[in-house]
Amino acid sequence: MIKVQDYRPQAFTDFSQPENVAAYQAALQKVRAELLGKHYPLVIDGERVDTAERLTSLNPCDTSEVVGTTARATVEDAQRALDGAWKAFESWKKWDMDARARILLKASAILKRRRLEACALMSIEVGKNYAEADVEVAEAIDFLEYYARSAMKYAGFGSAETTWYEGEENGLMFLPLGVGVSISPWNFPCAIFLGMLAAPIVAGNCVIAKPAEDSGLIAGFVVDVLLEAGLPAGVLQFLPGIGAEVGEFLTTHPKTRFITFTGSRAVGLHINEVAAKVQPGQKWIKKVVLELGGKDAMIVDETADLDVAVTAAVQGAFGFNGQKCSAMSRLIVVDEVYGAVVNAFVERAQALKMGTGEENANITGVVNEMSFKKISGYLELGPQEGKLLLGGQAPGECGGKKGYYIQPTIFGDVDQGARIAQEEIFGPVVAVFRARDWNHALEIANSTEYGLTGGVCSNRRERLEQARNEFEVGNLYFNRKITGAIVGVQPFGGYNMSGTDSKAGGPDYLANFMQLKTVTERW
Repeated sequence: MIKVQDYRPQAFTDFSQPENVAAYQAALQKVRAELLGKHYPLVIDGERVDTAERLTSLNPCDTSEVVGTTARATVEDAQRALDGAWKAFESWKKWDMDARARILLKASAILKRRRLEACALMSIEVGKNYAEADVEVAEAIDFLEYYARSAMKYAGFGSAETTWYEGEENGLMFLPLGVGVSISPWNFPCAIFLGMLAAPIVAGNCVIAKPAEDSGLIAGFVVDVLLEAGLPAGVLQFLPGIGAEVGEFLTTHPKTRFITFTGSRAVGLHINEVAAKVQPGQKWIKKVVLELGGKDAMIVDETADLDVAVTAAVQGAFGFNGQKCSAMSRLIVVDEVYGAVVNAFVERAQALKMGTGEENANITGVVNEMSFKKISGYLELGPQEGKLLLGGQAPGECGGKKGYYIQPTIFGDVDQGARIAQEEIFGPVVAVFRARDWNHALEIANSTEYGLTGGVCSNRRERLEQARNEFEVGNLYFNRKITGAIVGVQPFGGYNMSGTDSKAGGPDYLANFMQLKTVTERW
């Protein structure tokens, strides 16, 4: 068995230290000199394959700047990737578990060395500021380290416990599923992209990865790291393309064994529906692992430390412009402290700096034009459903640069049935609710179809215990922000319409990509 020290999450970088800021800025210069404008082809069976058409990635904070391009896969490319992955699976599934784990650990070592480059590339391609990029690359490293160690408990016959029975040997074997498709989002283009690959791969599966169109360069960077770490040809097929084309083809294909998807509720439910339909020649029920976002709430009651609550609200709502499935888009405050909390929340949010990720601004451009238009629509709707307390504008430029800029926006006294209270906006927009009391606040919190993250700021033990059991979310946080789950510390995933609660970064996540065989021998 591979011998490594116990898993410990990566430490985050302290950007209050001038030397760390200087190092980050040097990495930005390096990335601009060496990676900006780069083109990433497909990777099929270990070979770089270019295509006639390309996907172009723009800087969301300066849309006049092309960050780079990737090849645009066709259905024919997808078929080749699927065939090649099944061919590679025949040998990859026979590798010892610890041998596969060593590749993840080598990739982790490479990513540690190139951590600031990955961060800088995200600042340019998706607009993350220094801290947001840094914690994401730390999470990506954590996924590699954690899943490498997690794999050990699935190795070999008898790795799962069975009950003794006289005269027989009985045991369980964990076997990989085969070839799957990973469709990842743009908002965590390093960590989620990598985590969704590392888990099935270390378990012995082969994966076709279709990254989000807006973050193809970061995905290409990560693929290069995995290949440099020694991943054999065909185990990972890199297939940037349009979801409605190659994504639809692969999710409906009879030879696709499993699908992992992180993204919107609408697309995820469609994938779940089409994957459930058995195609001609299909010999299995496809496994589908989904994470579909949220409409996440934090409750503040009259016993809370209000400074802690307001800090948590600002961090949870406006980190990376609210473009997180875990972001706090609903703030529920009991009537007794509503005025004090809301006034402080507005004042703190008003002080946030808007600019580029490279400038380390608090609020940067949202990722693309589609998001910009969608969020702008909710800014128009909001004043009809609540009182505009802050923001409400989408200037589309900042500091003389055209980009997808939207002001931090807060609507107060919103009704729990309003559209801005129920629909995932995925931007820097918060609906605030006035609750009569604690029980009413919990009722409002549970009034959506989602169930991803939630939080309670309270110093009443009985209320925290009630929320522990009754707040319908997969990740619940007390007296802190509701974003920032750490691999192995806070396994992440929600239920209801937020997904299959598969708990990424948790002790049983690898089991999603394995099947069990019971073997009995009578002596």
